[in-house]
Amino acid sequence: MSAVAALSPFELLAYYERLSLAHSAGTPERVEALGLWRGIGFRVGRHSFVSGIEEINELLAVPALTHVPGTQAWLMGVANVRGNLIPAIDLGRFLFNERTPSSERTRLLLVRQHGGTVGLLVDEVFGQRTIDDDQREGSEEETDPRLTRFVQGNLRLGEQRFGLFSMSRLVRAPDFRQAAL
Repeated sequence: MSAVAALSPFELLAYYERLSLAHSAGTPERVEALGLWRGIGFRVGRHSFVSGIEEINELLAVPALTHVPGTQAWLMGVANVRGNLIPAIDLGRFLFNERTPSSERTRLLLVRQHGGTVGLLVDEVFGQRTIDDDQREGSEEETDPRLTRFVQGNLRLGEQRFGLFSMSRLVRAPDFRQAAL
């Protein structure tokens, strides 16, 4: 008979807890290698972007929205996310004045801003992307004037071009913070 089988139910639970804690303590879920940067890839219209994984708190299917009168067209409304009211911004409409069509791939990216969280509606999310320093240093400058204040460069990942999109620059932009008409 094994030593584990001889344990009482309480001792067995304590044993499993020790194993669980020992496993999680030494295996962080982050890329620890120097020179690597992790981001979340997403699409807005025809443009693909990647933002730092630390800038995006959560990805959600689009919840029900309540319209808020007297606001900019890009403020779609507010969503109740686990008891918190989150303003939902159509990022395509804010950036390009083009409404984001609703589809099964449409997602809401939750991003922290001063005073709370904001949801950004995007066409789709590609998932996590890992980028090395050489790729980031070799990025091309953004030329679209609608994007230059938010995109820190463009790089190629395979066949696809991604703009390095700064969520922190977006949420600090005066026109983004002024949703009232």
